[in-house]
Amino acid sequence: MNRFDWTVVGSDIGPLLLAATGEGLVSVVFHADVPVRDKALARLAAQLGAGAGEEAPGSDRLTEPIRQLAEYFAGERHEFGLALDWSLTSGFNRQVLRELASGVPYGSVVGYGDLAERVGQPGAAQAVGAAMGSNPLPVVVPCHRVVESDGGLGGFGGGLETKRKLLALEGVLPQPLF
Repeated sequence: MNRFDWTVVGSDIGPLLLAATGEGLVSVVFHADVPVRDKALARLAAQLGAGAGEEAPGSDRLTEPIRQLAEYFAGERHEFGLALDWSLTSGFNRQVLRELASGVPYGSVVGYGDLAERVGQPGAAQAVGAAMGSNPLPVVVPCHRVVESDGGLGGFGGGLETKRKLLALEGVLPQPLF
């Protein structure tokens, strides 16, 4: 049985569960308090056909993701340079997420429909929304940068307040007053 390493790190948007395989970072989970963490670890073990060991914050697999996320939240990193394990997504969703990761830089946003056009599927804005909702690597694969064509925030698996905070960190929205 394969194994994945995991840890929970604090961030400006709350605790994040990070999980990595030998291929790279495989999952980022928002709001990773104990019940969310335990449910996410069980789901990951089933999806990956793998076993999760004990929490391993010092794991070689996690050292770089922890460092780069800390730099991102400190405003010092605008692009992630991590090995990613894409095994939790496939087909259209993977195509959309890869385009998002490579083609929508820090401090910018893209519309759902525009992203659909970029992957050669004009009119597939709703399918892009579904791909964002199934993103196993939020923040690193920046689904928070996808917005509605009328300027609305759209949905977000981590909650709209989390999306607002990430967009404010990147300078797209103003910082909250308090």
